[in-house]
Amino acid sequence: MLSMLKVVLDTNVVVSGLMSPNGNPAQILNLVTDEKLKICYSSEIMLEYIDVLSRPQFKFDSEDRSSFLQGVKQFGLLSSPLTSIIPLPDEDDRYFYDVAKSCDAILITGNIKHYPLEPFIVTPTEFMGLVGM
Repeated sequence: MLSMLKVVLDTNVVVSGLMSPNGNPAQILNLVTDEKLKICYSSEIMLEYIDVLSRPQFKFDSEDRSSFLQGVKQFGLLSSPLTSIIPLPDEDDRYFYDVAKSCDAILITGNIKHYPLEPFIVTPTEFMGLVGM
């Protein structure tokens, strides 16, 4: 059942997962790289991942960064959703919301307040509870 779940990962979840190997975000990234979850993304999300993961303050290992990005491209589901009109506090988050809606995916974010209260939008901790981990 877990292998059928589609997810959209907000950039903050990816950053947290790459920075700390022991938390829920890291476990979620492992599920994605182990192909137990299908990550959905758009070209805009990929550009944000590349931009944020390349920022010098994070000091990400270029091999870890490249491995993650390549895995998303190779095993993920590329989506080109229609743009929604639902009000969001941060327009940059619209891509994540719209891809999740178009793919019927779970949006996992550390910034739950940036999105409307909808059952498909969860924190990493809530997601791990949903999948029984």
